[in-house]
Amino acid sequence: MITPGRRSLALCIVSSIAGACSDLEPVRPTGPALTPTELRSVNGGHDVDATLRRQLTAHGFTGRVASTLETRLGRPIDRQLAEVGRLLWFDPIQGLNDDNTCAGCHSPTHGFGDTQPIAIGIENNGLVGPGRTGPRNQRRTPMAINTAFYPTLMWNSRFHAPSGNPFDNRQGFVFPAPEGTSLSYLPHLLTAQAFIPPTERVEAAGFHFPGTNDDIRGEVLRRLNDDARYRTLFARAFPHTPPGTPITFDDVGRAIAEFEFTLVFADAPIDRYARGVREALTPAQKQGAVLFFGRAGCVACHAVSGAANEMFSDFRQHVAGIPQVVPAVGNVTFDGPGANEDFGLAQVSGRSADRYAFRTSPLRNVALQSAFMHNGAFVRLEDAIRYHLDARRGAALYTTAKLPVDMQGPTGPLDPVLERLDPLLRTSAPLTEAEFTSLVDFVRNALLDPAARPQHLRRLIPGKLPSGRAGLVFQ
Repeated sequence: MITPGRRSLALCIVSSIAGACSDLEPVRPTGPALTPTELRSVNGGHDVDATLRRQLTAHGFTGRVASTLETRLGRPIDRQLAEVGRLLWFDPIQGLNDDNTCAGCHSPTHGFGDTQPIAIGIENNGLVGPGRTGPRNQRRTPMAINTAFYPTLMWNSRFHAPSGNPFDNRQGFVFPAPEGTSLSYLPHLLTAQAFIPPTERVEAAGFHFPGTNDDIRGEVLRRLNDDARYRTLFARAFPHTPPGTPITFDDVGRAIAEFEFTLVFADAPIDRYARGVREALTPAQKQGAVLFFGRAGCVACHAVSGAANEMFSDFRQHVAGIPQVVPAVGNVTFDGPGANEDFGLAQVSGRSADRYAFRTSPLRNVALQSAFMHNGAFVRLEDAIRYHLDARRGAALYTTAKLPVDMQGPTGPLDPVLERLDPLLRTSAPLTEAEFTSLVDFVRNALLDPAARPQHLRRLIPGKLPSGRAGLVFQ
């Protein structure tokens, strides 16, 4: 069983693989630090540790969620199968446009998340990092680490477990048409979700191959079954399968999901603090945590209780009033009469009342992200948090000047977004600069598992792919 202090199994899988390393240094607070006297003062004269412990207890936060993975799976991680999934993750053999992989948008250099404010899928230049170019999609790619615990996937929650538990398929798994609930027989939401990315035209399939989603998956299987190395890898991963049995997409989905199960990075300073290591948090981070769970109101959406699985998200959809950013060149037609809006949840539900609602972003390891919000509207965590604390004021001051040049054009209409602003965000949460600095410090550094830093995860990039294809280049 995985224990909180143990490193991710992903690192065990490839401990012998050499890889380029680049560090992610923690960003130090830029504002004035709170002195111990000030800490007590802004906390009403109360002991900060006592307050934080009460808050964590009230929310049922244990700091031990990582240790529950194998228990909830009902079995140990299958390392051999996860290794097959790792290779598939980086291999363009799954992408019928022959130029993208899972790793093109879920990069180990950014917590298996996007290197771009808005994703670039097919027709890219072969790079993963700041230099990646090509037509953009509609949203930023979320991080894939810790998704084993997510009951909903994607910004508009179009993939979800109605039970509220990704490990429980008794109420099925729901996907948009044409899949619907047809993948409900699979054991975990991630196993079912693995059926979808190869069929996405803008992400991997491209626009030239004709046919349905099943036709696309059939072509991916033809490629894999025609490859002797993958046939051998799958035969070893499924030793009880009769020799010569063709690879199925169930096999592919299980392999990719197994790799994702190894990407659990939930041993951050806040977890160690919750387990009794008082010095795991700095005094400023403790005050930031007290604000997060208290007066700043962050935990109302970035929840840790119940179905949140200590992931710092309620996994519900909210209108956060985010400016509508539209790239100059893209391969997705945006919503609205001006084709410059993103209707979010309404794309799934068909209800106009759900426009502009997006799933609350989980905050674990958020420091690894290159941009923030569903559309990468902010490239600095400070700006994203400050906007959240007062969306109406932030909207009046918002500029795209810090975004890539191709995202600096006119934004979509913002008034209809603000009209639907979630009631939880209609009242601003004023903080002093010292308080704001401590809040940012908590979110950036106290929620970051050190094992998820780029110099560790880069080791997962294969030196050679089974298919013999050229891999993407990670900057």
